[in-house]
Amino acid sequence: MKIGIIGAGNIGGNLTRRLTALGHEVRVANSRGPETLAALAEETGATPVTVAEAARGAEIVVVTVPFKNVPDLPAGLLAEAAEGFALIDTNNYYPRERDGRIAAVEDEGLTESRWTERQLGHPVVKAFNGTYAIDILERPRPAGDPDRMALPVAGDDEGAKKAVRALIDELGFDTVDAGGIDDSWRQQPATPVYGLRGGVEEVTRALAEASPERTPEFRG
Repeated sequence: MKIGIIGAGNIGGNLTRRLTALGHEVRVANSRGPETLAALAEETGATPVTVAEAARGAEIVVVTVPFKNVPDLPAGLLAEAAEGFALIDTNNYYPRERDGRIAAVEDEGLTESRWTERQLGHPVVKAFNGTYAIDILERPRPAGDPDRMALPVAGDDEGAKKAVRALIDELGFDTVDAGGIDDSWRQQPATPVYGLRGGVEEVTRALAEASPERTPEFRG
């Protein structure tokens, strides 16, 4: 598949490494420009591009930039993506560490991914937000392996969610349907599933045990 990755930090970089190794055609971008991605491109065979070019022709687009920077992404970012593309949101809101207070999340009660979706103007699928970046490289397992990790996946577009779940399966992880984007608070920071290295049963249980109350350390 053609995949565009916007953000080349820990998650974006390791997704680039794994997806190119699986034979996908990856275009990767960051805020500093394609020339700063030369080493990653040489290592992986991915094509470094500008942010504005990253989604061009992509069947799956991954946005993995700091939460506060999502509104700064270029207008028309997704205009040239493939018809019916899926948009993955890996982001988390860290008001005290990085992002500052965002009223729509804290006062209006939007889930983090619903806020991201509104900035981007396209439905998102929330995935990888609670995954340790190193696990993308080191913890893939074949289907049926008792040690195979499961990742929660939330989204309103069932076709897009199906495509993302299939890609995660190819990467070597099971998935658990975490509901729609209004339910995606169940996998936000400080919930039981966030950072959980568990299988399907553990992830399913953790999602059910989540509370919608935002903990003090994740309030601005």
